[in-house]
Amino acid sequence: MTEQYGDLRELYQEVIFDHNRRPRNFHAMPDASHTADGHNPLCGDQLTIYAQVKDGIIEDVSFVGHGCAISTASASLMTEAVKGKPIAEAETLFRDMHIMLTEARPEGRDFGKLEVLSGVREFPARVKCATLAWHTLHNAITQAQDTARTE
Repeated sequence: MTEQYGDLRELYQEVIFDHNRRPRNFHAMPDASHTADGHNPLCGDQLTIYAQVKDGIIEDVSFVGHGCAISTASASLMTEAVKGKPIAEAETLFRDMHIMLTEARPEGRDFGKLEVLSGVREFPARVKCATLAWHTLHNAITQAQDTARTE
């Protein structure tokens, strides 16, 4: 069991470091239909999430900013996970990720590559780093929906 746990920890670190060194979808998107800024004052992580949403589908998503390895890797993994997905599916994934990172892995949910972030739960001080991008995407989407409802 210990060897398997060590292998999982090694995979976790490898994926986190890869996405930190070479973040996917790391660029500004001037024509984004949805944007939001996120900041974690505890560690200084800052990012902006950009999304191009059309007919309820997140057609494209990107981010810029700076932060720790976990924050950057989480944002990178998030952009890969939600691109091409309906907003409702991205919102469900947001909720499930929050549960996985703060409580326990939701039953029956396949997180794919995102599973590597589950190790963050062991380090409560780092949970905010891992959830920053997710909360920021959620804010970008819900703020735009609220604006659309009031116009």
